Amino acid sequence: MSAEYQRFSPRGTAAEIEEGLALAPKFDADGLVTAVVTDAGDGTVLMLAHMNADALALTIETGFAHYWSRSRKALWKKGETSGHLQRVTDLRIDCDQDAVWLAVEQTGDAACHTGRKSCFYRRIPLGRAPSPALEMELVDGERRFDPAAVYRRT
Repeated sequence: MSAEYQRFSPRGTAAEIEEGLALAPKFDADGLVTAVVTDAGDGTVLMLAHMNADALALTIETGFAHYWSRSRKALWKKGETSGHLQRVTDLRIDCDQDAVWLAVEQTGDAACHTGRKSCFYRRIPLGRAPSPALEMELVDGERRFDPAAVYRRT
């Protein structure tokens, strides 16, 4: 275990993990914990992401959300390219310490790379059998920025 990861406590017994105050995240086989992100003002679920130990440590140290991009296989500070930073106002961990919840103040009022406030902008209808004809409903689908203008490829 490198010094970088020693800033977190070792995992103890179930009772220590569930009832104790030591931060001992349980990273999965890929070295990640799930991160649920909500708007600190209105509670909207903005996004779901993943953090490795470095991302979690940087988030704690800087107060700005950092994540691990599974597709790019890289650490990233949310908003570094778009300018839509996430300032963390509350950071919590679940009972068995394998998921975190971030309440954030979202710069630019958009968290999704598609330009929408939330990544959860489509509703799946309930009470019907799934089929290829099942169509989702667009909710809060207004784009708050133009992704092509923000994420220019160089």
